[in-house]
Amino acid sequence: MTKCPACLTTFPTADYGALSRHLSERAQSSDTAHVRWLNQNVTRQKMPPTELADRLVQFFDLGSRPLSVWIKGRFISKFYGKTPHPFPVALQHPSRATLLGYVFEHQHFLRQWVRSCAYIMARTEEADVARYELDNLNTEFGGIGTPSPSHYELLLQMGESLGVDRARILATPPLAATAHAIQEWNRIASEEHWVEALAAMHSLELIANRNLVDEGASIRYFDPQILESSDVTGATKAFLREGYEADVGHSDEALALVDQFAGRLGRVEETQATFLRSADLFDDYMIARLERGAQFES
Repeated sequence: MTKCPACLTTFPTADYGALSRHLSERAQSSDTAHVRWLNQNVTRQKMPPTELADRLVQFFDLGSRPLSVWIKGRFISKFYGKTPHPFPVALQHPSRATLLGYVFEHQHFLRQWVRSCAYIMARTEEADVARYELDNLNTEFGGIGTPSPSHYELLLQMGESLGVDRARILATPPLAATAHAIQEWNRIASEEHWVEALAAMHSLELIANRNLVDEGASIRYFDPQILESSDVTGATKAFLREGYEADVGHSDEALALVDQFAGRLGRVEETQATFLRSADLFDDYMIARLERGAQFES
């Protein structure tokens, strides 16, 4: 089957002609999500559905590559290409406002993150996947028996070190883009196939994978020299260092599981589309971090 990467509408066969017609019709109706996806990924020019179908075949074709390599390539192109995403650019040498924007929006993301992991763990029959997600739940949120506090706790400590009370952080609702992304990620994890959810959620950990620069990324998530400087608080260093050290293994292990099971379950095309949908949500969500940070600029 194929899925629309802009709305996850499912087509009964691996038919890029049907997907092409769907995208063309939605774009003709000025549907924002479909226009955006075509503009960013295939073409800004209107073209006949048959020609668009050929372009889609090329876009989704794995060739001899594993699915994980295709996902990494698309992720790098989207977030770390010639014009990197503005949030990692701002995070190279972050201001207090940027870091507070991170804290206020990311605490909502992390709470959804563990719900998504729990859905995947509950819906899979594979013991390796369940164990992987159980480890994520503890590392990100539980912090039980771990050498350092959970990632969620480290985030809140970073906010406190920047002069904001924890109660205020927890009481602040997410911005609209964050709330929408969370709603969609919750739906993906609870309703789409678990291997699609696995790719959709854990591919996002690639954002802090420092090894992506060896695979073509233009910059790292942040300049690692700030971990040794006095430009940010100690709690900020602790939070950033945790992701810097953990997300290489986390993302690579998850993508290895995606490689293992997506093909076996016959869900490669669907997994590609769901990953792409999640990447667009992540794009908007990281912009929300900057929008929240702008509230602290003064």
